[in-house]
Amino acid sequence: MGSASFYPEESPVVEREVAGFRIGRTPVTNAQFAEFVDASGYVTTAERTLDPADFPDAPGLDTSPGSLVFTPPAGPVDLRDWRLWWRWVPGACWRSPFGPGSDVEGKGSHPVVQVSADDADAYCAWSNTRLPTEEEWEFAARGGLDGATFAWGEEPQHVGSLKANTWQGNFPWRNTGALGWRGTSPVGTFPANGFGLVDMTGNVWEWTSTAWTDAHHASTCECSPQVSVDATARSRVAKGGSHLCAPEYCLRYRPAARTRQSRDSSTTHMGFRVACDA
Repeated sequence: MGSASFYPEESPVVEREVAGFRIGRTPVTNAQFAEFVDASGYVTTAERTLDPADFPDAPGLDTSPGSLVFTPPAGPVDLRDWRLWWRWVPGACWRSPFGPGSDVEGKGSHPVVQVSADDADAYCAWSNTRLPTEEEWEFAARGGLDGATFAWGEEPQHVGSLKANTWQGNFPWRNTGALGWRGTSPVGTFPANGFGLVDMTGNVWEWTSTAWTDAHHASTCECSPQVSVDATARSRVAKGGSHLCAPEYCLRYRPAARTRQSRDSSTTHMGFRVACDA
């Protein structure tokens, strides 16, 4: 797993061994998450009032329920400042991903978004599943193509037919849409990988249970154990890239790619899929 050809946090390339496991064919959808909420009465992180004590360096912070929403600017901007296309929107949550006035009506087959790692863990507890580890997720995403750059091989996304829901155009202001989809797409819209799994690339980033480290831990043993997983860790590894990934800004729609997310973060491009022991 890993790569030495792209971003430093993907290095070094290491070998890992995992026990047999099962993983969801698709990310968890809005319809599936709604079933969980209806049955359990669960309230997501984005629907709760923030505790000011958790943000001592941000006096005057708006603590009302809400979340981060992708908001494209009118034209080209400095790609070094993510705040130019993300904004905090009170009232944004999984039911209203873009804030009051938005909803998921007619999007039951789209992956649920605006869910934190804590929300994903709660869904897993309810469904008697768990989040995959980073090692499991990457193995599944590769679809049997050992060492390939992408889940489909070496060809870039734009060669031939589109293979995943990623940004098409000039990030972050112009997106012509992947097969017409701007934002999330119904799960399974794009081709499955070699294991029959869909949306392991693009659509939404997916939470794992693995605590974040800035690089893979190298080992001299070919059968090294998994990197330790700390369910209480402040930050988790997310995998897979999303509909916001563009080559000039975020070439992370690859199995080896990874990103750091605070476990209480929820955005318009974060989702998850479930796993369990075989």
